[in-house]
Amino acid sequence: MNATPALDVHRIRQDFPILQREVRPGVPLVYLDSTATSQKPRQVIEAMSRYYETTNANVHRGIYALSEQATEAYEDARKKVKAFINAASWREIVFTRNTTESINLVAQSWGRSRLGPDDAVVITEMEHHSNIVPWQLLREQTGVRLLVVPVLDDGTLDMDVYDRLLRTEPVRLVAVTHMSNVLGTINPLGEMVSKAHAAGALVLADAAQSMPHLPVDVQALDVDFLAFSGHKMLGPTGIGVLYARRSLLEAMPPYQGGGDMIRRVRLSGSEWNELPYKFEAGTPAIAEGIGLGAAVDYLTIVGMDAIHAYEQQITAYALERLAEVPGLRVYGPDAARKGGVAAFTLDRLHPHDVAQMLDVEGVAVRAGHHCAMPLHERFGIPATTRASFYLYNTFDEVDALIRALYRVMQVFTV
Repeated sequence: MNATPALDVHRIRQDFPILQREVRPGVPLVYLDSTATSQKPRQVIEAMSRYYETTNANVHRGIYALSEQATEAYEDARKKVKAFINAASWREIVFTRNTTESINLVAQSWGRSRLGPDDAVVITEMEHHSNIVPWQLLREQTGVRLLVVPVLDDGTLDMDVYDRLLRTEPVRLVAVTHMSNVLGTINPLGEMVSKAHAAGALVLADAAQSMPHLPVDVQALDVDFLAFSGHKMLGPTGIGVLYARRSLLEAMPPYQGGGDMIRRVRLSGSEWNELPYKFEAGTPAIAEGIGLGAAVDYLTIVGMDAIHAYEQQITAYALERLAEVPGLRVYGPDAARKGGVAAFTLDRLHPHDVAQMLDVEGVAVRAGHHCAMPLHERFGIPATTRASFYLYNTFDEVDALIRALYRVMQVFTV
């Protein structure tokens, strides 16, 4: 690969302490599982430690310096997220635990109060379970219909079916992943939103995979709801985001009840707090929110356009090298239409065995159905091995993966 890398990856790697470790003596870590969870730069780790060491207090209601400082740091993170996705207002940023909780919030608050047997929700065959099961639960609760857009052999959506469903069915919501966690497919979200709106439907985008890797502008995309997780974008676990248009949030009932989401409580009834706190019951994940803010700072400084350009380069190289391995099949489109994901099978070898043997070589990948069982069923396979790439991975690590795969083949063909 002769292209000049879009990032100074070797400098970036110095910010990630875990990437300096060895899995065992003499075996360096090659971390290729960022689709499941990304590693954390020192800046994120230090921001969270600084909160605990210097500012640890509960937020929002403490009338003393420490609480006010904690509140300022926590709410500053919300404003950073608002700017990062170009939301119109910080009040449209609801902190949750993760993408899963964000989608469940929409299903149970917006969906349960508005959808019934005469309505339909459209999902796709490539969705993560987190964007399937909440709508199945809603179907059991309200009778809403659940319609599915198939995946074509090349790993892209059948847009003809999508168009037909919008034209012929009473679709009220489209819930679609922006980027597949298995195929890496980057769906045409802007086009899908435009078509859905023309048909009178709203759109929820699962951006868990796209947010860490692509520039995401909610106003340019014109999306109604958008959900993502901090731990996939250099931030900590336990913090996620739901973006929603302010008018939608104002009309939606609370998802959970308790402290901080109320303005006034009487035994006869309660009044809800203003946005976004109406949807944030109880003590929040304060350190995690601050860590997410630090992750947003880091990604902003590096530049999302540069990250995406580099990942296209390393993914193209990885697909070229993987094509050299006899009996290996990669699922999904070409590098130009996907993110940094390569899910594959190796002839006659179970993906779990492949992943376990790769670990012996220090290469960390994911094996299984990746919380996308219907997608694997569509391709007639029980599982895949998945290597995923991020801004801190190198071309040398791709080569290490290929060398390790050949060793795996040698072991199982003896």
